[in-house]
Amino acid sequence: MPDLQTDRLSISFRDTGPRNSKAALLLHGWPDDCSTWDGVAEKLNWGGIRTIMPNLRGFGGTRFLSDAAQRTGNSGVLAMDAIALMDGLGIEDFSVAGHDWGANIAEALAVGWPDRIESIALLSASPQPVEAPVPAEIPQERQARPEWWSRWFHPKSRGPERTRKTDARKDNVRKDSKSFAQAMGKDRKGLALAMWKNWSPPGWFDDETFEQVARSFENPDWVDVTLHAYRNRWGEAPPDEHSIWLEERVKETRTLSLPVLVFQGAKDGMIQPDGARKIGEKFDGPFEYVLMPEVGHFPTREAPQMVGELLTEHFGGC
Repeated sequence: MPDLQTDRLSISFRDTGPRNSKAALLLHGWPDDCSTWDGVAEKLNWGGIRTIMPNLRGFGGTRFLSDAAQRTGNSGVLAMDAIALMDGLGIEDFSVAGHDWGANIAEALAVGWPDRIESIALLSASPQPVEAPVPAEIPQERQARPEWWSRWFHPKSRGPERTRKTDARKDNVRKDSKSFAQAMGKDRKGLALAMWKNWSPPGWFDDETFEQVARSFENPDWVDVTLHAYRNRWGEAPPDEHSIWLEERVKETRTLSLPVLVFQGAKDGMIQPDGARKIGEKFDGPFEYVLMPEVGHFPTREAPQMVGELLTEHFGGC
């Protein structure tokens, strides 16, 4: 895999398909890496679309250039990393597909650089801004280990009757955040494996595949970047200072008009289909929602042929 140096990072990425053609930036989620797009990219390449697949900061071979740099992971700064990569490759206009974290990055790119983004596709995405449900409101919290699962949920007030509980819930989230950090530090691979098992139906991956991807989690910055990403989402950490302008713009943006394709697994153990469908409320341009009946949280790996074919059409390939 080649590397490209930006002001802050050495970004490891894959670049496949015809060079003098339409380009698509494919962004992975957590816990995963850029190889999640391999099967999808093959379809896009056959359709005449060049595919750029980076490892996000903290994943795989992507490294910070300075030991003093903050190991941040909010969506805005990840979008800035992506633009820096495309600038370095000399690609001005392109489409974006993002899975999980990548979906939020794709939205930030569309907000920050609307003249450059031709269309976007969102896979296993949460509506933005996110108000995470409390654990008692979702079924999957009974499947994953409680000491790993509870820290995913931000203590939002659900009405006047819960106002008095807000401070206590914030204290609990801080404790959960510490437990999450400890779990990641002790067994990052085990934590990722639990998510793979609980976010999709059984049998969708083999041990060899997971072990290969898990090597990307050995990146020395994986824990810090992950912790900052989720703490920022919970409101427990500020965004990277360089990206504050973009984070504010994303929060202020109420509608986007570019073409959007949304993929949602009906058996996703993390994002509920009804919640994903609400994403359409933010877009007033061409919009399509695809519900995949037997697919969980990782459609790029579980159904790459279907995803690749629909993306090729959406991005204007042949």
